Amino acid sequence: MFERFTTEARQVVVDAQHEARRMHHGFIGTEHLLLSLLGQQTPSSAVFARYGLTKDDVAHAVLGYLRNGDLDAEALTALGIDLDAVRTTVEATFGAGALDRPPGQREVSGHIPFTPRAKKVLELSLREALALKSKSIADGHIALGLLREGEGLAMKVIHDRGIDAADLRRDLTAALAA
Repeated sequence: MFERFTTEARQVVVDAQHEARRMHHGFIGTEHLLLSLLGQQTPSSAVFARYGLTKDDVAHAVLGYLRNGDLDAEALTALGIDLDAVRTTVEATFGAGALDRPPGQREVSGHIPFTPRAKKVLELSLREALALKSKSIADGHIALGLLREGEGLAMKVIHDRGIDAADLRRDLTAALAA
């Protein structure tokens, strides 16, 4: 599937890994894909900007949700994040108790896995490209996949800002057609 990704779409995936590392997360979630999309200089990122979504604001929101406990274990489970699976993966990579250390002491290195929800976003990006009769998958298709998946921390950030997902989808689709 990745052979169909444009250079910009591939960069979104690479940058999502960088975002996860920067935030000291042992996984790549929908929030990292959104942050990566916002860091691009593409028509899709311009659409997000028109809706007031900036990389700095979204990063601050994501860290705030996690740091302030606004997303407790039950809420994370509802978002499709399996905390036991995350803990198991992180501890397999970084050793027992890795999540018990303060964030400044955790270093994320090596391969960082995608959460099931983030994988679904990438799969849906292919479906979005096919639905729009595109021969390649662009960063805008990843953005549409994020909206189509409809849940996860990225969608919580979008929803909490009062952004209508249908309007955002319409404008992203128009930007892809231009």
